[in-house]
Amino acid sequence: MSEIQNFTLNFGPQHPAAHGVLRLVLEMDGEVIQHADPHIGLLHRATEKLAETKPFSQSIGYMDRLDYVSMMCNEHGYVLAIEKLLGITVPIRAQYIRVMFDEITRILNHLMWLGAHGLDVGAMTMFLYCFREREDLMDVYEAVSGTRMHATYYRPGGVYRDLPDEMPRYQSTKFRAQKDIDRLNENRQGSVLDFIEDFTNRFPACVDEYETLLTDNRIWKQRTVDIGVVSPERALQLGFTGPMLRGSGVEWDLRKKQPYETYAEVDFDIPVGTNGDCYDRYLVRVEELRQSNRIVRQCIDWLRLNPGPVILDDPKFVAPSRENMKDDMESLIHHFKLFTEGYTVPEGEAYVAIEHPKGEFGVYLVSDGSNKPYRLKIRAPGFAHISALHEMVVGHMLADVVAVIGTQDIVFGEIDR
Repeated sequence: MSEIQNFTLNFGPQHPAAHGVLRLVLEMDGEVIQHADPHIGLLHRATEKLAETKPFSQSIGYMDRLDYVSMMCNEHGYVLAIEKLLGITVPIRAQYIRVMFDEITRILNHLMWLGAHGLDVGAMTMFLYCFREREDLMDVYEAVSGTRMHATYYRPGGVYRDLPDEMPRYQSTKFRAQKDIDRLNENRQGSVLDFIEDFTNRFPACVDEYETLLTDNRIWKQRTVDIGVVSPERALQLGFTGPMLRGSGVEWDLRKKQPYETYAEVDFDIPVGTNGDCYDRYLVRVEELRQSNRIVRQCIDWLRLNPGPVILDDPKFVAPSRENMKDDMESLIHHFKLFTEGYTVPEGEAYVAIEHPKGEFGVYLVSDGSNKPYRLKIRAPGFAHISALHEMVVGHMLADVVAVIGTQDIVFGEIDR
């Protein structure tokens, strides 16, 4: 009888459960993983190198395209690094707006993760439910920045503009009855802040729906409990951050441990796991949905009571208003110079880390005193997580690879930057 041999299997890069262009070379003994070799670089777009060829402010838009599910959080890290080098302080209202949108982005990210992870493991309904809520928040992105994804809303010195007084509404169309249009516009009669507040009132019940479908579902637990276990000590050694680290029981969150913007002023809890498996990481992220909702509510209450500037009043860094540009030649020239040449940043280096939905997102920025970065290095949380994939899947079945990729919440824009 011939000897049974291991065989090699290619997983991806076009696999629907690869969450990007991940190619995994798996050595299999039957259906059990013996070795997993992740191949990355298939999406490489040289973001860090391109940033060295452009003025500082022109690279904000590149940040959105790194982790394209956590757009404004990427911008935040980069903009904070520029502000650190410039030594400028952002108006307090802009800081609260940034914190609010960081948490809206965290909810967007976790909804995308939950829907995709559920779909990978076989829970189709989760994907539809999560996208139902994401749609409202994408509309908020569009209301403040003009675009649904790549917002470029954060700017050195503050944010692009204050929250609009009116929420965009659905228009009448021959394809949809007027009563349906009226129903869709019910919660869009007020300002953007009113719309976000209405969302925060509805959202906890939606999270309850997700938990009803999954948390005690025996199939979900069979697919996630004791899969991809990482001990707290090993999680720290592997460079895990964010929900991956907290799922292993380490209470580390930069919003609490190294507060930035106004995180020291808001009240929230850090959820942690106990077993360090896929199920614990699921529970941590679901609780983060609730905590982010809680932070957004506190920001709304503060923003209602405290009007004020949302960007520095410094013409060196901030463009003149459109109104001034139309009447004043000097303002037009100033606008043109600011967006073509930009501003010079004092010589030096800065590292800023924020609590991104996926973990610690760090930006290391070096300036040589010119109008472009001398060097930009991004610390993407997903890069450390994907390097642990082999360790997390060895000894598990092929189907468990999909659950582990899902629990890592990886997006290849930031890994292959």
